[in-house]
Amino acid sequence: MTRAETKERNRRALLNAAYQVVSRDGYRAKLDEIAERADLTTGAIYSLFGSKDGLVVALVADYLRPYYEEIEQAVPGGLDLIEAVDAFARHYRRSCDAPDARSALSLQVTLLDMALHDPDLGAQLATSIRSQENHLIALFTGRSHNGSIVSSHQAQRLATALRALFVGLSQGVILGIAHGADEQYFADTARALVSERSLIDHDMDAS
Repeated sequence: MTRAETKERNRRALLNAAYQVVSRDGYRAKLDEIAERADLTTGAIYSLFGSKDGLVVALVADYLRPYYEEIEQAVPGGLDLIEAVDAFARHYRRSCDAPDARSALSLQVTLLDMALHDPDLGAQLATSIRSQENHLIALFTGRSHNGSIVSSHQAQRLATALRALFVGLSQGVILGIAHGADEQYFADTARALVSERSLIDHDMDAS
């Protein structure tokens, strides 16, 4: 095994271990337990990630990357904006039934708790999440809608609204308090957001 392969193996082992420990303990997660689970030392964490915060930020990026890759596959090019939003909504609803849906929700809640306890970490996490969400913005940019083409700014506003909607709905589904929120419900509520008014930035329009 080459040095690069060993480094990537260790990185993957630490991220997997961090997922388990951070999901359970949040900001109380101990580096020595993460290292032990990965069969490495805490020195490896500092060498690869720089700090505990660096490890957590890398964990979020690692968690989100395949998520957005799956979305890109679920929403092919050639669809107009309404069709793309519909496909995205249905994909998001199906993810609520995935075997790891509860552990994913646990991680989300834990990361929010960590961000509230550590504003500096919260700022780093927000930057990482915004970077990943650029994939979603790009997914909607350039699609046709009511005779025009969706701009990057409009796609950003839509992505923000959809993320807020789906995070809330998916939490309700996983916790069993969003009765009747099936694929069609997700699609209907998402499509209702796609209107001329929801895509307008009134501050920019006024200027």
